[in-house]
Amino acid sequence: MNDTPVFSHAEPVLAVHDIPETIRYWQQILRFPSQWSWGDPPNIGGVSWQNAYIQFLCDPALAAASKGNNVWIRLQHIDALYHLHQEHKAEIVTPLEVHSYGMAQYTVREINGYYIHFAAPAVKRKKSENSLPSSVRITGRTPSVREYLDLLHSLGNTPLLTEEMAAKRLAAAVHGAIAEDTENGKTIGCALLLGDHASYYYVKDVMVHPDWQGRRVGTAIMQELNRWLDYEGADKALVSLITGETLEPFYLQSGFTKAFSMYRYINRREKKH
Repeated sequence: MNDTPVFSHAEPVLAVHDIPETIRYWQQILRFPSQWSWGDPPNIGGVSWQNAYIQFLCDPALAAASKGNNVWIRLQHIDALYHLHQEHKAEIVTPLEVHSYGMAQYTVREINGYYIHFAAPAVKRKKSENSLPSSVRITGRTPSVREYLDLLHSLGNTPLLTEEMAAKRLAAAVHGAIAEDTENGKTIGCALLLGDHASYYYVKDVMVHPDWQGRRVGTAIMQELNRWLDYEGADKALVSLITGETLEPFYLQSGFTKAFSMYRYINRREKKH
């Protein structure tokens, strides 16, 4: 029996002076669409927006003592929310800006004096070139073990991955694509395609050497995978991938659409005897 805890989310509980007034503020100014309250008059309540949940506890003395505490909320498309909060006259005490730790963030002081920080990953990318450099050649094949490990290490990933482990990963691929700099023969990018070759494919390990990012190499690699899928892949098969939110535009342009997914990692621990 698997008794590993599975967490859903965390809900901060903010002490406030007045539950209905606080809920009205969070809905009308901060635009959180859902709310609940309990008691007559209400002594607890809360608001939510998708996966962000905030609870309120009516305790004026604690609220006065807690004034100035902070809540940090992570989201996507922060520019749209920032403009929405500006439009509804939220008290923005720190404007939207990109910080050195890689997050775009702004801060609102809400009605009870709490500081609510809204943040999203901000990745500074080089401006993409309009076409693939003439020295780059795209080939439909899986990378060698050495090519694969060199790319991983160039990106600062998995320093403990052995050649044997890499070989097992590569052997599972049904197809792949590599990008080669023909001037020196080095592999500068790759991608793997896994699946049952009947109903399902999974795009994995799309990598481009840092020196070649923003130069259409990744786009060309994905075009090669799509070309193979269109001509050699099983008809009606599902093609999927998992990516971070900052790479969403890249994969949208490659024909993918957003969808809900779930996943888990296998963490095999050494058994005790």
